[in-house]
Amino acid sequence: MTITHEDELDGLKTIGRIVANTMHAMAKAMEPGMTTRELDDIGRALLDQAGAISAPEASYDFPGTTCISVNEEIAHGIPGPRILAAGDLVNIDVSASKNGYYADTGASFRLGPVTPAVDQLCRDGKRAMQIGIAEVSANKPLANIGNAIGKFARKRGYTLIRNLASHGVGRALHEYPEEIATWPNRDTRRIHNGLVLTVEPFLSRGGHFANQARDGWTLHADPTAPVVQYEHTVVATHRGPIIVTLPG
Repeated sequence: MTITHEDELDGLKTIGRIVANTMHAMAKAMEPGMTTRELDDIGRALLDQAGAISAPEASYDFPGTTCISVNEEIAHGIPGPRILAAGDLVNIDVSASKNGYYADTGASFRLGPVTPAVDQLCRDGKRAMQIGIAEVSANKPLANIGNAIGKFARKRGYTLIRNLASHGVGRALHEYPEEIATWPNRDTRRIHNGLVLTVEPFLSRGGHFANQARDGWTLHADPTAPVVQYEHTVVATHRGPIIVTLPG
């Protein structure tokens, strides 16, 4: 989507705030002994209350309202009977639509104390996203996003999952530009003013690719390694990025 009028930006900010509030409320509600289905039910209730529609459910018939991925699951985890435990690393990804506008956000949350290595991975994963977002500006190359993230990851000894990309969003969950690398690349396309996209690097301690599980949805790192993901929906302008997936 390309924003051309203020009312479009307002509509995007509305759904952006809804998905952000939903994700953070789910994270706050997490506790050991809860199933991922129970956590997803909280997300469903919050989206329903806000008049929003789950994007993965409506667009792709995903068997859940939100994607909840635990530990070895790095993305697209199906909510179900899995019981959360203290020390788990839980990724919550919430995307939804309202009045024809779509927004997408996600983050990895620690459920209680985790190892120092995982704690640092979470901090650096969020920083990697912020570094990518800083490269979102009208007339800049799309490649700047992945190249900046790649430089940060390489300097700190991390790897990046190279088949899970950022994407355009706004009037659909996935739209032009269909794939935006969050790893070093030579994409020759440029960011135009008003472009709506996600920035969502998958930072890892050794994983390079995502493999799909037998359920047809859940993804795991190959090679097996801890992975975190942090994601915002942003709008490119001549003055830099506007983040629309902020709670409020």
